[in-house]
Amino acid sequence: MMPFNSPLPASPLDDAAFARLVQAVGPFETKPQVAVAVSGGADSMALCVLMGRWARHHGGEAVALTVDHALRPESAAEARQVGAWIRTLGLAHHVLTHTGPMPRADIQAAARAARYRLLETWCQTEGIVHLALAHHEEDQAETLLLRLARGSGVRGLAAMAPVAYRRDVRLVRPVLTVPRARLRATCRALGVSWVDDPGNQNEAFARVRMRRLAPFLAAEGLTTARLAATAGHLARAGAVVGDAVAAVLAESARLHPFGFVHLDPAVLRTAPEEVMLRVLSCLLTMVGGNLYPPRLHRLVTLREALLTGGNGWTLAGCLIRPEGNGSEKTKQQSMLLCREPAAVAPPVATRESVRMRWDGRFAVTLSAPMPEGTRVGALGAEGWRRVVAVCPTLARLPSCAGVSLPALHDPDGPDGPDGKVWPLLPEGFPWHGERKNATAVFAPDTPALIGI
Repeated sequence: MMPFNSPLPASPLDDAAFARLVQAVGPFETKPQVAVAVSGGADSMALCVLMGRWARHHGGEAVALTVDHALRPESAAEARQVGAWIRTLGLAHHVLTHTGPMPRADIQAAARAARYRLLETWCQTEGIVHLALAHHEEDQAETLLLRLARGSGVRGLAAMAPVAYRRDVRLVRPVLTVPRARLRATCRALGVSWVDDPGNQNEAFARVRMRRLAPFLAAEGLTTARLAATAGHLARAGAVVGDAVAAVLAESARLHPFGFVHLDPAVLRTAPEEVMLRVLSCLLTMVGGNLYPPRLHRLVTLREALLTGGNGWTLAGCLIRPEGNGSEKTKQQSMLLCREPAAVAPPVATRESVRMRWDGRFAVTLSAPMPEGTRVGALGAEGWRRVVAVCPTLARLPSCAGVSLPALHDPDGPDGPDGKVWPLLPEGFPWHGERKNATAVFAPDTPALIGI
């Protein structure tokens, strides 16, 4: 006989229960095409099989994507094993491998950013707009606690949203309200294999340490269900603030095609503190080409500096400074928020006939083969000087924005106005030497309104 105070065994999710969860993160097209991020753990394997069944029932298809971060020697073999399991479920599977170095500090954050870029790029290339993630109730509770420890505001404490919009995809989290135990029970009931990530036991990571505290917090009433519900309450409050943020953004910010913003400080200063902080967060995330907003305490410091006056500040890869000819009156009329030139991404090699993103801000399209060794990088001071010499009307634009524009760098090109650096100016800004087979458009990873 089961002891009186023993928890009941977790019940697996059936197709009807999962259909209700999917409906809550809709809408989907008539024959839905959905990509599912699958690490190989029980959570993502359960989501994968359930999403595959749901999509097939509606005449569509789900495809599984596994990211190999290449951080461990055995990671490639593990990704292949996940693929083998998924193919037995009748689903297509692709491994997306990260190339290039990872920073030694904050490895989890860097891996997360790389993972999302790979997943979203694949979805954009394949024309799939729904990317399903297997975050569950415990993930939500842990995220709330981690952000509470960092001193996050209302937006951060709302943790993860059931639906989040990126530039090219919708991130959907159908099982965000489902306990981890039910997902494991689902795998067992359906005979689905999974692997436990050894990183989930590594106490070097804050999330793992927070997870170890869960039983002690639950004993004091802070159960995962209650913490996750609290995040939901804060999300509803944050949505109300978001409406005010959108209104202030529309009134105070003017975006230029070069990727910088003119700000009306008078409008910002009259906005409530929470609204002003959120406006700054949205703009810094967009102009800096970032996936995630700056920490709250840094935003608070910036807000205080803007209110008291000064000559310039940097935050989140952006430069904020007064505009004008130096008079105090002019400085009060407008502020400039642009990419910090020193923070721009390094040049990257081009490939034939490819669409690529550069610096998290620009979509670059190369419709014809480039010379060997050509790279996409910042235009730079000398390149901007040549552009202004040919197009004098551009001289009135801030040079910090100009030097941060994308350009093609050809190490073997001739010297002269059409030489080693080829500016990729947005449409409407002609350059007599521009290459007709290469274009760039300001299309940040996180547009301001999505960042609300």
